[in-house]
Amino acid sequence: MTRTDLADIYRGYIACLNAQDWPRLGQFVDEKAQHNDRPLGLAGYRAMLEQDFRDIPDLHFNIRLLTSDPPYIACRLAFDCSPRGIFLGLPVNGKKVCFSENVFYEFRAGKIVQVWSVIDKAAIEAQL
Repeated sequence: MTRTDLADIYRGYIACLNAQDWPRLGQFVDEKAQHNDRPLGLAGYRAMLEQDFRDIPDLHFNIRLLTSDPPYIACRLAFDCSPRGIFLGLPVNGKKVCFSENVFYEFRAGKIVQVWSVIDKAAIEAQL
């Protein structure tokens, strides 16, 4: 798989998330997917994302930086949203906040098998 092919697959994955097109998620995420070394599988991964959208109704994934080096993707995602209640242990309570996520993905056979994610919690704290 070329760098361009993998980047295109990733962009399709982000479009799937933003559309909340959960039936298509299996096109991008492996049945044995892990998130920060926690085995979730496709069902658990989907449940995590669905909960994210319940907690953050205006959630939208914005690609700011994308690097492809098969079988890996590195991405900086930007968010401008209003999480409900407590978010990452912080009392956001619907306030609009901007923050980034630095995330690395490992792909196998064109699907995500591993995700390593770090959210810039300090950026959120500075806005509260």
